[in-house]
Amino acid sequence: MSQAIGNTALAYARVWHLVDARQRILGRMCTGIATTLMGKHKPIFDPASDCGDFVVVINSKEVRVTGKKAEQKLYRHHTGYPGGLKEIKYKDLQEKDPNEIIRKAVSGMLPKNRLRDVRLSRLYVFPGEEHPYEQNITKIYDKTLNIQDILYLVQTFQVYHPQQYF
Repeated sequence: MSQAIGNTALAYARVWHLVDARQRILGRMCTGIATTLMGKHKPIFDPASDCGDFVVVINSKEVRVTGKKAEQKLYRHHTGYPGGLKEIKYKDLQEKDPNEIIRKAVSGMLPKNRLRDVRLSRLYVFPGEEHPYEQNITKIYDKTLNIQDILYLVQTFQVYHPQQYF
């Protein structure tokens, strides 16, 4: 019996992933999202084929950046007219449209080819907890534990001490 997956419909089946952006660092989170959209986590990955999955990001308004990027990072675009270079700061874009920050970060991490827009169309970003795709979600990204989460777990649960039982 063959162990090869091959180009079957099961291998190309698209899975829906849920990512909670609350207190996650923007760049580290978006690299995982870009990898999932491209399908690099699958054994049938081919750069020329579109085999990626769907990604739903919630709580985009609570994403973090490190250092002084919140005050210093600029997003630039050009209108096409002379002197039409527009700049908007990270903090202003966070208040105006927090979804666009994640979309721009993921877009910059995808290959610049014909599949880029198709892959970005499978990215759904929401500023809050509610989204209309709850029934489609089959995988949830593991939340990375920060120091506050670890302290909460240590205070909440009893720590096992082997000396207590001898």
